Amino acid sequence: MFALFNCVEVLSIAKDKNEMPINEQIKVAELMVIGPNGEQMGVKRLEDALTLANYAGLDLVLMSGNAVPAVGKIMDYNKYRYEKQKKLKESQKKQRESNKDVKEYQLSPNIDIHDFNTRKKNAYDYLVKGHKIKVSIRFKGRRIDRPELGKEVMLRFADELSDVSVIEAQPKLEGRTMIMLLAPKK
Repeated sequence: MFALFNCVEVLSIAKDKNEMPINEQIKVAELMVIGPNGEQMGVKRLEDALTLANYAGLDLVLMSGNAVPAVGKIMDYNKYRYEKQKKLKESQKKQRESNKDVKEYQLSPNIDIHDFNTRKKNAYDYLVKGHKIKVSIRFKGRRIDRPELGKEVMLRFADELSDVSVIEAQPKLEGRTMIMLLAPKK
């Protein structure tokens, strides 16, 4: 039984964290009231502010309970919550668009034409979706003596995808690995 009360208390605390106190949930004696059009109506008792909100057919929402005096606004709370959720979803959508994945494709200096075409086709599909491509070639053994062969393969790969991508970072040798970045065209 005791655990049930703790669980309910935790749920109500979590719910109240995102929600603002409205109307009868407000527990302050006096507050600065802001009208529905943004005008300051002065410091009022809680009962008077609730009467004003009811008269306007709107809600009294406690905007800042920590301020002295506390600040309450007369507004349509459901509309406010809806617009707030809409803005949050829009910002999350923009964040997802900016955090597109980077897909890595590994080639070799002596790659077969069919392997090359398969990787090119997969990279094309990924670029069309708006993601970036990282192309890398790892030089093994004596192949490190001829990095120009790897660079040639990378530039051919970029040339084949030039209709949907641009080279963001030119092929660059880092140790035994050569790396190039392709970004989708706008």
